[in-house]
Amino acid sequence: MSIAENIIQVQERIASAASRAGRSLEGISLMAVSKTCSAESIREGYGAGLRVFGENRVQEFSSKYEALKDLPGTSWHLIGHLQTNKAAKAAELFDAIDTVDSVRMAEKMNAAAEALGKTLPVLIEVNVGGELAKNGVSPNSEELKKILQGAPEWEHLRIEGLMTVPPYSDDPEHARPYFQMLRKIRDGVAARKLEQVGMDSLSMGMSHDFEVAIEEGSTCVRVGTAIFGKRVTTP
Repeated sequence: MSIAENIIQVQERIASAASRAGRSLEGISLMAVSKTCSAESIREGYGAGLRVFGENRVQEFSSKYEALKDLPGTSWHLIGHLQTNKAAKAAELFDAIDTVDSVRMAEKMNAAAEALGKTLPVLIEVNVGGELAKNGVSPNSEELKKILQGAPEWEHLRIEGLMTVPPYSDDPEHARPYFQMLRKIRDGVAARKLEQVGMDSLSMGMSHDFEVAIEEGSTCVRVGTAIFGKRVTTP
């Protein structure tokens, strides 16, 4: 199937999941995870209607940026772990950073955004499964509390919500408790009405489990393989 045909199929699955959950499609965005994809494939997706894209690595996206910067209406999100020494380049290239997981990173991104005269939307990444191999703050951790408390100091960041990658399982249902956990954390933070902290965004769900994520309240699903096909492994 072509990328355009894959997109139609994914959109139909999103609509079905939203219908089951009694949700409006207006509250759910589709992010195309374009890591390792060529600029040509991304352009093909754009031509089929995609506008929000997620990239994992600053360096990889930097190599594609010149070939893609002419696409109007696109929103480029960094969804991979960010090394603080690449904060300045990330702030320059991306429209949003979805993986803030420390006060230090938030401070670096705020300074980088200030130097560019822009305000960056960001999400706090939460490691709901407590996996050592994954990044993200632990639920109810001191680091999460410090990020939320520090938000008013970072005038060039706009915290908009949370994101997560749950432990992988071939059975999408195994991800449901983790999606429920993130939603409860989001609801708890939102109820506190903290200064400079928005909690409208809940980024969760990928190609194999996004339907369950939508049923549990996801506002953004990050879909790569189901759109672009299997990845080419990179070192």
